[in-house]
Amino acid sequence: MHTFETTGAPDTYFGCNVFNEQVMRSTLPRKVYEAVMSTRRMGTPLPREAADVVAAAMKDWAVSHGCTHFTHWFQPMTGVTAEKHDAFLTPAGSGVILDFSGKELIKGEPDASSFPSGGLRATFEARGYTAWDPTSDAFIKDRTLCIPTGFVSYTGEVLDKKTPLLRSMEAVSRACVRMLRLFGNTAVHRVTTAVGPEQEYFLIDKESYDAREDLILTGRTLFGAMPPKGEEMDDHYFGNLTQRVSDFMRELDEELWKLGIYAKTEHNEVAPAQHELAPVYTTSNIAADHNQLTMELMKKTALKHGLVCLLHEKPFAGISGSGKHNNWSVSTDDGQNLLDPGDTPQENMIFLLTLCAILKGVKEYAPLLRLSSASAGNDCRLGGNEAPPTVISVFIGDDLQKVLDAIEQGKPLDGNGKERFNLGVDAIPQFRKDSTDRNRTSPMAFTGNKFEFRMLGSADSISCFNFVMNTIFATEITQFCEELEQAEDFTAALHDLLVRTIRENKDIIFNGNGYGDEWFAECKRRNLPNYPSTVEALMQYDRDEFVKIFEAQNVLSRAEITSRKEILLDNYSKTVGIEARTMLDMARKKILPVCISYTRQLCESITLKNSLSPMLNISSAVEDALASEISDLTAGLYDAIEDLREHLAAAAAVHPVTERAAAFRKGVVPAMERLRTTADALEVLIPQDQWPFPAYSEILYNI
Repeated sequence: MHTFETTGAPDTYFGCNVFNEQVMRSTLPRKVYEAVMSTRRMGTPLPREAADVVAAAMKDWAVSHGCTHFTHWFQPMTGVTAEKHDAFLTPAGSGVILDFSGKELIKGEPDASSFPSGGLRATFEARGYTAWDPTSDAFIKDRTLCIPTGFVSYTGEVLDKKTPLLRSMEAVSRACVRMLRLFGNTAVHRVTTAVGPEQEYFLIDKESYDAREDLILTGRTLFGAMPPKGEEMDDHYFGNLTQRVSDFMRELDEELWKLGIYAKTEHNEVAPAQHELAPVYTTSNIAADHNQLTMELMKKTALKHGLVCLLHEKPFAGISGSGKHNNWSVSTDDGQNLLDPGDTPQENMIFLLTLCAILKGVKEYAPLLRLSSASAGNDCRLGGNEAPPTVISVFIGDDLQKVLDAIEQGKPLDGNGKERFNLGVDAIPQFRKDSTDRNRTSPMAFTGNKFEFRMLGSADSISCFNFVMNTIFATEITQFCEELEQAEDFTAALHDLLVRTIRENKDIIFNGNGYGDEWFAECKRRNLPNYPSTVEALMQYDRDEFVKIFEAQNVLSRAEITSRKEILLDNYSKTVGIEARTMLDMARKKILPVCISYTRQLCESITLKNSLSPMLNISSAVEDALASEISDLTAGLYDAIEDLREHLAAAAAVHPVTERAAAFRKGVVPAMERLRTTADALEVLIPQDQWPFPAYSEILYNI
């Protein structure tokens, strides 16, 4: 069995657990290798006979690395990955041989009825298929060969998050190649979208985690008063790493690098115990695979260090939550980034047309972008002074704003030279100022040669936003092409199209503070839609105009969209339901008894002091005040428990799925907030050694 040491430089073992192009070049016949590369780079179908050769080479390579099993690794609508392991063994006489066929590589058959289908499959209709994605590398995990796949039902409907992403990438390529032909570019044959997802997360001590039922069952603290110190000093951001965190990050990097994942940047984030990892950009579907693996490895690696990795969007109320910043760009197969403005963006017509397509798409299909980041966890995060607001807008920066204003007004552009920084210290070189700032309050910000979508939650798959964004972009580029292809004077038509698009869609541009109250008033004036909760956002999914573009771009059918809407709304209700039941369990079995017990202690002290008062002049005023306050709050706690119990029972009985989700949002969530408020007020009054679970100060400052 081959083993790889990680004591050397990363380039000596990077990708050692990946069946990548380098491995294929050395293990596949030349014609088969070229066929696979053509499939990857041009989207051409892979011949069936080539799959047999690839399968045999994969098996030999995996076995040489100690693998005994293979699995089709896929991304169902559960939000996590799934895998069913099969051994390479095949009976041969009285023994066995190791075998893996092209048929097994291409198709697997998991039980489709046991995964969310949104009504596409009945319980008794079990058959579903996983289909090999040859554009994404197979890899080894836990001595198992993992083959990235899509997942579809027996009747062909998509049941996963990856297949729509692959379809949307095809749509972008078709539309952009068509656009580039209008500019006389005949060399480009493929255009791809690339993603670099920045992953935020929390690390806490496992003993603290194990002592909290809410963290175990829901991934977030459902109770917890703020500690004396939070993040107000800004001293954790980019601060020194503790030894445990540093050791964790080092091992995580090694494991990611072995899987060919381009982990690049890591640091402490704003909140105590919060951190971030950012990779180098890669093709969207591979980036989606890599991000799922990254989240899985974060959790596994943390446990080795006595830590637990929390990926919930808001594990601790009162301090910043965790997002996943999705950096999105579009590039040609000859290396041209369509979102690179160059030194003279006002003359870069391809860039301007690409930018206008995005502005128009964001304006027209903002609800789709909003729902692409909708979840019960993200509802706890979005709209606070830590994450973008729930209204979609675009930040482009002052320089690009000047370019668009000049185009719209037909005026020459002034002041296009790039400013250089001089810090006034001779030893420090001057450097150029970027063409745009980074607006952390904007849901979607242009940051030089890409767009950064900041609304995604830390636990989200990046596939949803990216297939939505790709579909929107492909739709707008296609419409632009249809108009320009009919023009007698291409240059004049292009100019008119740019001016009209800027003028009609400039309301989506906002370069200011998205956290300010004045922005929400401005949103109303601009008629920008606002869907403050997951339920309101997801209800927009199957609007006719949205179904039309998904079907036109061959990304999703109406039935697939309807199923996704139902799955996501049902998931919302189940998530909130689990949280509510956990709160009831903790409040009734742990918090309430402690409050009653401590009140009894106070009353006993009052009785004792009162009995001694005539002789010693002892006052029970403190105990009287505490007992009265805690007694009142305890009564309020009991009322809040009963209130939540009633709302939970009522919401659970509501049908259909859409109305049930609305009932959870309108009734259960506010009842949970009321219960938490009362319990947190009690936590401040009860001695810490009697409170039934670790406080925030113990959790956040213990690594």
